[in-house]
Amino acid sequence: MKSKILRWFPFIGLIFPGLSMAQDVDYEKRVFLASNGHELPYRILFPAGYGQTDTAFPLLLFLHGAGERGDDNQAQLVHGGAFLREQNKHHPAIVVFPQCAASSYWIELESEGSGKTRQLGFPFNEKGTPPMEAVQELLDSLLNTERVGKVYLGGLSMGAFGGFDLLARRPDTFEAAFLICGGGNTLLAPLYAPHTRLWLFHGTEDSVVPVQYSQKMYEALQEAGANVRYTEYPEVNHDSWNAAFAEPELLNWLFAKP
Repeated sequence: MKSKILRWFPFIGLIFPGLSMAQDVDYEKRVFLASNGHELPYRILFPAGYGQTDTAFPLLLFLHGAGERGDDNQAQLVHGGAFLREQNKHHPAIVVFPQCAASSYWIELESEGSGKTRQLGFPFNEKGTPPMEAVQELLDSLLNTERVGKVYLGGLSMGAFGGFDLLARRPDTFEAAFLICGGGNTLLAPLYAPHTRLWLFHGTEDSVVPVQYSQKMYEALQEAGANVRYTEYPEVNHDSWNAAFAEPELLNWLFAKP
């Protein structure tokens, strides 16, 4: 029997309490009001000298995991905020961290079975969840109001699920994407495979999002002819984002010129 999976996500991002809150220095606090009435908190980081040049900068949109949902406009920076702020010195970009509401998700999932036999489904509705619709409008607004060159995407856990969904909804938008410990609808891979370079990451021992979901996406993207890389970390559980952020070539790869 299939059911909406609403109680599974809250554990994501909360099972490693030792991780400290990222300092949010330089990330501006903003709130975007979407046409559907959804208020989307977000933080935005501009590169040094942004207001002193007419140069267009890359824009990196990052989708957080379920444990960072809320309305404090701060928790979304826990995983990746400090890393991307520091790396901005070497890879100047406009970095955007929207925050999903505590009562919602970037996407809807379906669940069949329970425990180790649980299977996830990735329905693709005409419209996304209210936060996903708001993210798309926010992105359009930034593309219209800021000096943006190419657009890039990152996400972890629930945010990686959202990343695959967003790529399918906006297949021509993103130059490259890195998605950590997630999964998606494999049937949609051909939509964005010709347009977006991808690097997927997952821990082999992930007890929250089983590793086969990234493996299946990798296989589907390969079959669709995508320029895709996959890195799997042995003996790593759900916190594979720590290993991914430590990859020395991650942002060199992300912002590489074709």
